[in-house]
Formats: sequence, structure tokens, C-alpha cells
Amino acid sequence: MDWTTYIDGYCERTDPGYWAEPVNAVTNAAFLLAAAFTWRRSSGLILARLLCVLLFAIGIGSYLFHTHATVWASTADTTPIGLFILLYLFAANLHFWTLPGWAAALGTAAFVPWTMVLTPLFAAMPFFTISSFYWPVPLLIALYAVALHRRAPQTARGLAIGAAILVVSLTFRSLDEPLCGAVPVGTHFLWHVLNATMLGWMIEVYRRHMLEAGRAGR
Repeated sequence: MDWTTYIDGYCERTDPGYWAEPVNAVTNAAFLLAAAFTWRRSSGLILARLLCVLLFAIGIGSYLFHTHATVWASTADTTPIGLFILLYLFAANLHFWTLPGWAAALGTAAFVPWTMVLTPLFAAMPFFTISSFYWPVPLLIALYAVALHRRAPQTARGLAIGAAILVVSLTFRSLDEPLCGAVPVGTHFLWHVLNATMLGWMIEVYRRHMLEAGRAGR
């Protein structure tokens, strides 16, 4: 694999230049702001703090991808996203469902086959193809919301809101190329803004659940 291979995947990019995607690059600041905001609110919650670190890393990785536009930068972009999803699932299994650590980890590992099964199904539907890897995530969050609605109604409501924001965010990500003729900068930057909002909100949902359960400091 050539890690320096050039990737042109977004409407805004028209050449290999560093600042070929200024809007997509600058809007990654939304991730940094969300990480800073949630960090200040999550004192005493170890997993929440780790999620904040990953949220910050998402902003950095995405910035690198939208400036360098190479394979290595793409890896720097997607790796912290994947780690955030896995860590949040572990936290949800551990504290929303109060599973023992080994069961929480096993449930987290189940995300891999979940994604492997659903990604090709979404990829087979024209509108969902471009973001097929991500669409299983809001579906899983929505299922957690439904399953938790009696056990932890406030948390379930928060998860449902997060899933809804992510659906809107993914919609803008998927419309980037189709609307390129009408919107010269594309719509990918809205994915950044909404996704930063959604990930920050998900950390807040976890924080509120922990405070309600009286588990701050764990």
C-alpha cells in the first residue's frame, strides 16, 4: 500500500493542494470545541474523559485528511472514529446495562460482525452507498434507545436524539457529491458540524446517566 496516494473524495476539492478544502478543513474546529466543552463537564468520569480525547483526535485526524488528502491521512481520520464508537459501546454496555467487564467487552466486539453484515446491505442502496460503513451506527443507537426506554428513559431519550442527529449528519455527508453542481463547496462540512454536535451530545448523555446513577468517579 502506498500511504501517500492522493485521494479526491469530496466536492470542495478540485486539486491536490493543501488548502483545496478550506471549508472542510476549518469546520473540524467543531470537534475540538465539542471535546473541550465536554472535557470540562466530565470531571471524575474516566471513560467520558477518554471519549473527549478521542473526539479531539477525530478533529485532528479529519483536518489532516482534508488538507493532505492521502491514504495515511485517511487512516488518521477514520481510526479515532472507530475507537470512539467501540469505547462508547463498551461504556454503554458497562453502565447503561450494568454488565460485567467481560460481557461489556464481548458486546462491544459484536459491533464488528454487526457492521460487516449491514454495510453491504446499505452499500446496495444508491443513496446510502457513500456512507454505507456509518449507517449501521445510528441504527444500533436507535435499538439501544428502544431497549433502554423502560430501564433508563432519560438515557434512552438522549440516545434517540443522538441517533436522529447522526441520521441528518449522514444525509449531508451523502449529499456532498450529488449536490456539488448546486453547492460548489459541497455539504460535507455540515457532516463535521453536526457530527461534532452529535458526538459531544453522546458524551453528555453518558455523563448524565452516570450522575443520575451516582457513579461519578468510576
